[in-house]
Amino acid sequence: MLMTLVNGITMAALLFIIAVGLNLSFALLRVANLAHGALYLFGAYVGLSVVSQTENWFLAIIAGGLVVALIAFILEFFLLRTVRGDNLRETLVTLSFAIILADIMIVVWGGSPRSIPYSEMLQGPAQIGGVTVPKLSIFIFIFALVIGILLWTLLNKTKIGMVIRAGVDDFEMTSVMGVNIRLVFTSMFVLSGFLAGTVGVIGGSHLMISPGDDWTILTYALLIIILGGMGSFGGSIFASLIMGLIYSFGSLYIPEFQLFLMFTPVALVLIFRPKGLFGRGLE
Repeated sequence: MLMTLVNGITMAALLFIIAVGLNLSFALLRVANLAHGALYLFGAYVGLSVVSQTENWFLAIIAGGLVVALIAFILEFFLLRTVRGDNLRETLVTLSFAIILADIMIVVWGGSPRSIPYSEMLQGPAQIGGVTVPKLSIFIFIFALVIGILLWTLLNKTKIGMVIRAGVDDFEMTSVMGVNIRLVFTSMFVLSGFLAGTVGVIGGSHLMISPGDDWTILTYALLIIILGGMGSFGGSIFASLIMGLIYSFGSLYIPEFQLFLMFTPVALVLIFRPKGLFGRGLE
């Protein structure tokens, strides 16, 4: 029971990092980035290659984030900008990009499930208040906490955050006031890609990676956005915790109904609170 709770919190931490980047770019760009799951998986495979060559897991996390950030920049700067304002074409561009990336990953890394070896210093259990917890789970939780604090500080304590929140609340007015909204778009998209790449390496160590995981991760991220509310930082935290616990307990006790349990709160929110539990703006 206790380990199931730990696994649920660990999964929630991973889902938070995945979803918060997509949520921020989704809220600001007003486009569903259907390539986000593919970026996550690509980062994981890059990390796998780096670990195989260097045996340095922490270097793999950085490399996965940077490579995916570059890919996100290419996607936004050279493709999405050409169809800006056309929601259908924007969505189709990201969908096509995700399919292309998925095929590339199968060609380069094959279709067998893989696991990313992680640092020896994080292997094994640790004692916290008499409770045995895997060291990797502790690292994932701390990593998510640091990312959350940094993002919250960026959004609430800096001028850049003020611009981002203004762009979410009123895109047209922000543009009229002379803000280089294109630069903000690109920066947020690249940041979203960087987060996806780093958590891909970490997630590939905690879980397995295989073709198809990109769409699974994308589905989880979209469920969190719908449940928590588009553009809501607090909503991402709360929804990630709910989904992580449902994933963990559902997998253990009623695996055949796991997806049903994950979709149920989302369906209820869509019926009674269509904007999500915290869906108003960036908090």
